Amino acid sequence: MEEGARSSGERAPRAPRFSPSDWENRSDDELLAIRIRDLGLDLAASPLQAHVRQLNSELESRGIAFRPPCYLADEWLCPDREPIIGIPLFLAHPRLLRIEKQMMFEAEGETAAQFMKLLRHECGHALNYAYRLYTRSRWRELFGPFTAPYLNSYYYQPYSRRYVVHLPYSYAQAHPDEDFAETFAVWLTPGENWREKYRDWPALAKLEYVDHVVEKLSERPPAVAAKSTPWSAGRMTSTLGQWYERRRRYLGPEFAGYYDGALRKIFAQRPPENAPAVHASRMLRRYRRRIMDSVAACSGLRKYDVHELLNRLIRRCDTLGLYTDGPETDALIRVTSLVSAAAVRSFKVDEKEVRRP
Repeated sequence: MEEGARSSGERAPRAPRFSPSDWENRSDDELLAIRIRDLGLDLAASPLQAHVRQLNSELESRGIAFRPPCYLADEWLCPDREPIIGIPLFLAHPRLLRIEKQMMFEAEGETAAQFMKLLRHECGHALNYAYRLYTRSRWRELFGPFTAPYLNSYYYQPYSRRYVVHLPYSYAQAHPDEDFAETFAVWLTPGENWREKYRDWPALAKLEYVDHVVEKLSERPPAVAAKSTPWSAGRMTSTLGQWYERRRRYLGPEFAGYYDGALRKIFAQRPPENAPAVHASRMLRRYRRRIMDSVAACSGLRKYDVHELLNRLIRRCDTLGLYTDGPETDALIRVTSLVSAAAVRSFKVDEKEVRRP
């Protein structure tokens, strides 16, 4: 056999894995070329482990014996009927967090408060699956059929009192399983005072159900154990760059850099030389009500939907560091047109729907 050749049954040696110290100071291009499985990410050795310990402490304080296993995945998830929590890999290291925001313009769960809200939500799923609560008749009576299909979009009523308020976009209304997870998250949150906050709301019956069923579970071990870790970062063979390419392609043309091009045409990228420097986001906040009323009246969309979209554009102006340059009335007309076009693209006028976050 020629030197260096291998038999068909012999495996080629794997490229050595890195540790974060090997890549944290590399350029973006170098980092994006590394396979995710070779990044050497370790949840237990990351700052995220403190948040996992906080969740376990909250569960212990409520008398819950169950401790959901956690691992690094490609997104926030709790696999279908698997009592285990996937945490996005980009949250495991500050360098990955920076590149996530560069590539996707935001990082879901980047602050401690956001992280814990999402972790409690996923814990609600895990507990539901661990004890198979979704099979109980009272669960189905309160939350609906667990087998209801998941859709790419969902109808919601932002001011409905039949659901708790926890994650954005009235996420409790997306599916009965999400309704339970959101209700559990509110119930678990320290200092939430849910009895007072949801007094006279129909959603209170759901919170009381969680309170009752958890007391019954008490120290009981879970009926279902986790068997798999889908989309685990430790097994992802694609490079970081390929992963981002797939994610951006999946989001489609509406992703479009959060309308960066249009915002840069309306506003300036540096402060004006002979006029006071006014941040574009500040101007938009000042005229928020006028823009929202105008777009809602012309498009037929709910003010709530327009308000959420306008908030997104305001945050993007802050990120891009944009300034007003010229008469504000001109910018106001142009940005109102932009919000109108963006709103019509993002929401169906007749069917009031939102994409699942």
